[in-house]
Amino acid sequence: MDQRKRSASSTISMEALRSALKSQYHASLSMLRTAIRRCPDNLWTSSGGHANQFWRIAYHTLYYTHLYLQANNRIFSPWEHHQPGIQHMDKPMNGSRRPYAKAEVLAYWSLCRAMVDDAVDALDLTNPRSGFSWYKVPKMEHQIVNIRHIQYHQAQLADRLRVATGAGVGWADARRRTRTRATN
Repeated sequence: MDQRKRSASSTISMEALRSALKSQYHASLSMLRTAIRRCPDNLWTSSGGHANQFWRIAYHTLYYTHLYLQANNRIFSPWEHHQPGIQHMDKPMNGSRRPYAKAEVLAYWSLCRAMVDDAVDALDLTNPRSGFSWYKVPKMEHQIVNIRHIQYHQAQLADRLRVATGAGVGWADARRRTRTRATN
């Protein structure tokens, strides 16, 4: 039987889908953590000619990871240290908002990482709606979008690191092992 016929006649189990999502969340978050940890202090709060500072992109990424791991926005409870509005990178910071320290962002990273497995297990991946009115896609596809979002911003941060320090972020494979050599 050729590959097309086999693929068309078989289905993947929900358990396998959940396992793949968890694996990809963990790998993506691992790479994000590496970028955060490697960020030099002078780059953390510098915009360096970019629209957003390193810390704000990292926080934005974690905020939306956390949000979209929920069934819907009505049950979402922001991180206890969340500063309202700070997750929106297209809006300038104002008022009493302050940059998060690297240790704070890493603490938030730990919270997000710890929730992945239980959150993915709790989601109804067969739901034809994402649970978020602004995303008109099924829940399963929305989870893939969420993982892509982590990778998109992780790549932004890794590129900034490579330019500033000459070292990027190594590839984390799907089974939670991080390669030690940075990719070129």
